[in-house]
Amino acid sequence: MNAAFLARLEQILALYALPYDASQPVICFDERPCFLIGDTLSPRPMRKGEIAKQHYEYEKLGSCALLAAIEPLTGRRFGHVHERRTKREFMEFCQALAAAYPEAAKIRLVLDNLNTHNASSFYEHLSAEEAFALAERFEFIYTPKSASWLNMIECEFSVISRQCLDRRIATIACLRSEVLALLEERSAKGIKIHWQFGIQAARSKLNSKYSRVNAANEKYRIS
Repeated sequence: MNAAFLARLEQILALYALPYDASQPVICFDERPCFLIGDTLSPRPMRKGEIAKQHYEYEKLGSCALLAAIEPLTGRRFGHVHERRTKREFMEFCQALAAAYPEAAKIRLVLDNLNTHNASSFYEHLSAEEAFALAERFEFIYTPKSASWLNMIECEFSVISRQCLDRRIATIACLRSEVLALLEERSAKGIKIHWQFGIQAARSKLNSKYSRVNAANEKYRIS
């Protein structure tokens, strides 16, 4: 961890500690690959009192990309499933977010440093006027490098992996239907994320890192 890492760390932790503000919603976004896996042999039909069984052999049928976001303080969720994750897919996702928050003055979007995650994606696929207008709707807040744990969408990806993606899904159509249905269900329930790790905790628990950057940070060490 260096000074740049700590600066972004504290910016995000301070953001997470703010009260809800409908005019400036905080949304956490990321992408993850999903692999399409099929059976080489048809599974044996289930029988009463038995668990489902499948043959150990499987067939790789390619991959796709899940783009997802969550507003932690309301539990609102969004998801797209595409064959690829290029600048166009990122632009389309941001368009959908902007449309979902028409009254927001600025959407504060927490995301990582992937080279598609910036306003250049807008300019490559929209007119300059449209791209500028879309960029003005967002404030991009980047996580430090190698710190995906700071992005709360990772908590949602963990749930999706356990409840939906822990089995063989052969087609992108089936994966899209099931993943988006799960996101819609959890969004309707308003399942929120209660973030517990704040700036003071970071300064004490990561004190060796802070002190390496600046010895004055020793004062935050828990004795």
